[in-house]
Amino acid sequence: MDAPRSTGQRKSDTLSRLASDVDAWIATADAAGSAYLLPLSFLWDGTGTIVATPRSSVMGRNLSRGGRARVGVGQLRDVTMIDGKAELVEDEQVKDAFAVKHDWDPREETSDYAYFRIVPDRMQAWREVNELPGRTLMRDGDWLA
Repeated sequence: MDAPRSTGQRKSDTLSRLASDVDAWIATADAAGSAYLLPLSFLWDGTGTIVATPRSSVMGRNLSRGGRARVGVGQLRDVTMIDGKAELVEDEQVKDAFAVKHDWDPREETSDYAYFRIVPDRMQAWREVNELPGRTLMRDGDWLA
């Protein structure tokens, strides 16, 4: 097992992953607290994780409420977990960037897609058990490194 990475190295690795990875697991809950988990493509825009989903879907309805969401990026032994609040995205430049990254434009689909930014207030990253201490990179929206 490799030595644990420094907080600064974890932050750098996390930002690289967010810029290059394309898919994430997104967890939300409805008003009654029933959990929902779905894999979605994403775009990291520097301030949050952008996802697109049909507005009428379970995920779309949960995110439309402006509720909390959890985003999991990576694999079991190299994961980034993001906790944040969802907000609707209307910016066409963000939608254009999403389409370019994924070579797919939800605006061209027959379903009514909505875009949401999950703005992080907590971010964690770890590889193995030896990186569990110090895994929190962001707290209350502020980077710790």
